[in-house]
Amino acid sequence: MHDFEAQLIKNYRLTMAEILYHMPDHPDFLQSYIWQELDISPRFPVLHSFLDFWNRELDGKLHSVYVDDKKIITPGECRFVGAELTLQ
Repeated sequence: MHDFEAQLIKNYRLTMAEILYHMPDHPDFLQSYIWQELDISPRFPVLHSFLDFWNRELDGKLHSVYVDDKKIITPGECRFVGAELTLQ
C-alpha cells in the first residue's frame, strides 16, 4: 500500500509515540525512545504490534507510552488535474 493511499483512503495518520522504558542494566533509570509511523487512530494497530514485539523480544521493561497523531493529507487538500506534464 502506498503512503498516499493509506493517508487519503484508509485514514492512516502520522503517529508518534514517546516510549519510556527501564534500562535493562539499571532498572531504576528510564530511557526514552521515539517511534514514528503511519497508523490508524484511535486503535493504533501498528503501534500495538510494535509494543507487543517490544514486550516479547526486548529486555527493557516498558514504563509508559505517550501517543500523538496528526492527519497529514485530507480529501479537501487533494484535487485531480486534467493535465500531465513530462520533464525531459
